[in-house]
Amino acid sequence: MQFSVGVEYAFHSLFYMTDIPEGKTIGIKQIAELNAIPETYLSKVFAKLRKGGIVRSIPGVNGGYELAKPASDISFWDIIEAIEGPSFFFQCAEIRKKSIFTDPAADFSAKCPCLIKVAIQEAEELFRDKLRSRSLRWLRDKVYSDFSDDKKQAIEHWITAV
Repeated sequence: MQFSVGVEYAFHSLFYMTDIPEGKTIGIKQIAELNAIPETYLSKVFAKLRKGGIVRSIPGVNGGYELAKPASDISFWDIIEAIEGPSFFFQCAEIRKKSIFTDPAADFSAKCPCLIKVAIQEAEELFRDKLRSRSLRWLRDKVYSDFSDDKKQAIEHWITAV
């Protein structure tokens, strides 16, 4: 399993949006410049985040993006699912039905689910639950606690300048 680079772009971009005051927006261009991310690709990432209910797009001259809900209500899984989609990583093709030892007339899939699929999806659900337990606010608070005062001031200055 591997997430696209869009997931990393989303996390790093959203991280700096956690302290933007309500009613203030930030443009894709500013976020792209901040993280040295290609603006066209970041626009596609933000389109997915908007569709996933993570950010809101505000049109107009002073428009841009803002978080659609408090950072404490945006889980890691919400972000990943917005970028990667909701499907399970493992997609069982039921190749057991093609085995030379399987009766072609038998329909045992309803009575006997594929245990490989069951085990992998149980593990994936634990993975998802762990990511649901971490929020964008948690990330911000953890990371900010290690920042120097100078770095915190620089971020605050950047936020007020955008």
